[in-house]
Amino acid sequence: MPLTIVPRNKPRSSFSDKTRTTVPVRRMDFVFLSRKVSSNHLHYRTFSKKERKPVDAKVIAQAALCAALCYVGATFIKIDIPVGTERTMFHFGNVFCVLAALLIGGEWGGLAGAIGMTISDLSTAYVTSAPKTFILKLCIGLIVGFVAHKLFHLSKEHSAKYVAVATVVSSICGMAFNIVADPVVGYFYKTYLLGVPQNLAKTLAKIGAITTSVNAVIAVIVASIIYLALRPAMKKLNMLRDL
Repeated sequence: MPLTIVPRNKPRSSFSDKTRTTVPVRRMDFVFLSRKVSSNHLHYRTFSKKERKPVDAKVIAQAALCAALCYVGATFIKIDIPVGTERTMFHFGNVFCVLAALLIGGEWGGLAGAIGMTISDLSTAYVTSAPKTFILKLCIGLIVGFVAHKLFHLSKEHSAKYVAVATVVSSICGMAFNIVADPVVGYFYKTYLLGVPQNLAKTLAKIGAITTSVNAVIAVIVASIIYLALRPAMKKLNMLRDL
């Protein structure tokens, strides 16, 4: 969409098409015209709708480390529980998923947890659960990050008591979602997508609700302790993101 700029100190009728200046303007930009006292022309600036900030390499490195920890926690720090031809487990994967969201924010933390634990599923006997795992762990990270950094503004300066309460409440919110969503989503996922018999799917959902609840309690306690222990040192080293 072209924008025609006309000098202001001459009457409009005296201009021909040759004296006009045409400046191309993108449709996706806002155009603001401002007058300057010392100038005889109209000047313009363009602002995009959303300023894009470059991705910090430090954040990518932290997310990769958190994803690796989630993988280790779900792959090696676990107890498998066979249920017929299927299985469920106690594991530490959620601990690092919650911790990642507290440290680097919901988007990066959730993505780290989703990628790390999905790779764990793909490399173990839980390969059929990988799509479900990716979605649920991403949601856990987003919820924990939203409560911690958008509601409590956890990355700002606060008293030790405030930080402790905000950390625990944020972790509880993410894990409360998982306690409800994991068995429910798991039931429909196994029944209608994987073709597991309904009776077995119900049994798995009931047992899954128990294991998910235990995993949630472990995640809230351990992730909160680790975060509260790491926060002062990371703050001093300027490694804590300002979210």
